Amino acid sequence: MYIVAIAWIYVVLMMSITEHSVVAGVMTFLLYGVLPLLIILYLMDAPRRKRKRAADEKLLRDEEMKAQASVPSQMDEKA
Repeated sequence: MYIVAIAWIYVVLMMSITEHSVVAGVMTFLLYGVLPLLIILYLMDAPRRKRKRAADEKLLRDEEMKAQASVPSQMDEKA
């Protein structure tokens, strides 16, 4: 995924270098390169973020269940 992004940045950089003014070159680089690339990379990274969120929630639930399971056993030892 990142090799395509690097190649696209290279192509857009070459396009922006050939512009007639610096302002046009910067705008070409930002509007044809950086902005669309950020959107695409964000959308393509969504499944990984979803899996990580689910794994974090599962870990939190498991820790809570362990904590709840250990509380009654400590109460039994005191009695």
